[in-house]
Amino acid sequence: MRVEEMVERVWPGRIAQVEVLGGGITNRNFKVTLDDGAYVLRIGGKDTELLGIDRRVELAATQAAAALGIGPEVVEFVEPEGWLVTRFLDGEIPPVERMREPAMLERVAAALRAFHDGSLIPGAFDSFRVVERYRQTALERGGRVPDDFEWAHALAGRIEARRAAETPVPCHNDLLNANFLFDGERLRIVDWEYAGMGDRFFDLANFAVNHELDAEQSLALLAAYFGEPTEDDVRALELLRFMSDFREAMWGVVQSAVSELDFDFDGYAAEHFARLRQTAESGAFRAALA
Repeated sequence: MRVEEMVERVWPGRIAQVEVLGGGITNRNFKVTLDDGAYVLRIGGKDTELLGIDRRVELAATQAAAALGIGPEVVEFVEPEGWLVTRFLDGEIPPVERMREPAMLERVAAALRAFHDGSLIPGAFDSFRVVERYRQTALERGGRVPDDFEWAHALAGRIEARRAAETPVPCHNDLLNANFLFDGERLRIVDWEYAGMGDRFFDLANFAVNHELDAEQSLALLAAYFGEPTEDDVRALELLRFMSDFREAMWGVVQSAVSELDFDFDGYAAEHFARLRQTAESGAFRAALA
């Protein structure tokens, strides 16, 4: 379906200016400007349910984030297609370097803490099961699972044993830099399609590894989030950094098997496998695991 037909489906008979929004490699996003303001029309990619995406969970999470003032306002949910319409947020994606600054880490921690302490959302996100499902899906679709999966999965089992008692909380689970918008005063988070009840430290570690925080910056993030982080908090962050990259690597593996997009998913997976191996070989990770 052409974008003009999609816009007509949502706003029949209205004059609209449409602009393609970049930044995503799973969905198509459009800025639609009408006489009463600007909106974002989000069109889910093909077979995204194979990635563990549930559009109704995304809707609930986005609504929860909007209610807390940390996400875009939901305007409409188009069924049965599962298209999401939100208000367009003014702001820019901050440079990664700025996201590492103390003031921005405070904003990130405050936003995450608010969502983690908020209302329950439907759906679950368990990174240990996600990597296993991605492996199975890739194999079922004729894909190839790298040999690195086995040793990474063995380490993941040891990490899971240490996180088994953690109480699930609402989480975003995809804190790439492209999913943050800053207007000079407020930091908002977009793209809630992987949201679910999970381990708060996955969110914290996901942000830390995606923004390449060093030990001092990671400690600053934990201090902003907890006030006074404990040694257990520091260890948990280190362990879940591994799981963040493991999930990302296996996301690339399953995308390589199912996606029709012109993107080097094999290279993406290899990059994250290399980084999680680097994490696993670090003294901090070994100490945390021991």
